[in-house]
Amino acid sequence: MTYTYNYPRPAVTADIIILKKSNTQHFVLLIERKHTPYEGMWALPGGFLEMDETLEEAALRELQEETGIFGVELKQFHTFSKVNRDPRHRTITTVFIGYTDDNISIEAGDDAAKAQWFSMNELPSLAFDHGEVMEMVRRNAGTTSL
Repeated sequence: MTYTYNYPRPAVTADIIILKKSNTQHFVLLIERKHTPYEGMWALPGGFLEMDETLEEAALRELQEETGIFGVELKQFHTFSKVNRDPRHRTITTVFIGYTDDNISIEAGDDAAKAQWFSMNELPSLAFDHGEVMEMVRRNAGTTSL
């Protein structure tokens, strides 16, 4: 049986923050978006939840597809539900956070044109509300210079 509803439903995504520390500086892994919206802009790795997976599974899958990283332990950080955070439609995301060392290999794939480490003190302009997400990471770390 197929169910239909008379009201719209939001899309659900998982976004991932991967942090590493090198000497005294902290870095975050970003991807350059290959497609619209925000084509060519930097963003957190992430994407849409598939019907047969959990948010945790989606986060691990998207991280591997877009950066080549697997095996990093991810913990749920925060859910972002601001209206109009995605220009395509109503989208709610749960952000996961993980930590790694300097030696991890990254390779852009899927809808990521590039994958690159950025200093937490020198982030580019970010797509969607990912700038706000990173500000929350800084606040939760207890410092604006992480």
